[in-house]
Amino acid sequence: MSIPQILFTILFLLLALLSVLYGITVYLVNSGSSFYVVWFGLGVLFLCLATLTVFRLFDKIPLPVRIVVLAAAGLCFLLYLYTQVRILTHFKDTPPEHLDYIIVLGAQLRGTEPSVVLKYRLDTAVSYLKENPDTICIVTGGQGSNEEIPEGAGMKKYLIRQGIPEERIVSEEASKNTIENILNSKKLLPEQESYSDLHIGIVTNNFHVYRGMALAKRQGLTSIYGVSAPSNLTYLPNNMLREFVGIMKDSLFGNMNFFAG
Repeated sequence: MSIPQILFTILFLLLALLSVLYGITVYLVNSGSSFYVVWFGLGVLFLCLATLTVFRLFDKIPLPVRIVVLAAAGLCFLLYLYTQVRILTHFKDTPPEHLDYIIVLGAQLRGTEPSVVLKYRLDTAVSYLKENPDTICIVTGGQGSNEEIPEGAGMKKYLIRQGIPEERIVSEEASKNTIENILNSKKLLPEQESYSDLHIGIVTNNFHVYRGMALAKRQGLTSIYGVSAPSNLTYLPNNMLREFVGIMKDSLFGNMNFFAG
């Protein structure tokens, strides 16, 4: 094999190994999501690329097919880079004081207690609510197959234990995903012709703020502010890739504007 062949083969094999090991790491956290399978799929993809490189099978693929495949791969890569930049622009979003409402987007419960991801969101909400005593909090999320109670109910209990008065918390307990979090929360806001006078914060982990805000804006909640909560750096690559998939899906289904700020 030539030196470029050897280098590319080593690179693809290394990426295959890292993808599989990272997929195992994500699986072991038992997040309730099967997205870890994507990392195993990437491992297989890189292994296939290594095989193609070793046996020079790229040269046997018709040129038009190679051009189409490379163009599609390049487009996907550019879309991925664009979404990552959009996500990163909202990583440190901080809201103004005295918002009318904050909406805490749902995430997994462990039994009846918030997972680490959800606890980040709730603790961020607690800090804001204590500093802004007139703000009302909407907590969102239904009951998943691996949860003992609805996420909204568990979130409300957690906030009350942290000293937030029950009358300041509105619980939504039916939604199954982020778009439903937004749609069902909107129904709990005061009925009016325009929502532009309501100043609302979207509380979620840093990697999720961009999509949460874009979904809310699509539903006519124009005075929207991101309230960025921390996240675990170990699982950030998985969360960023998952957000890319979520953004593409919500854009295709018309739930958000792909080019929203």
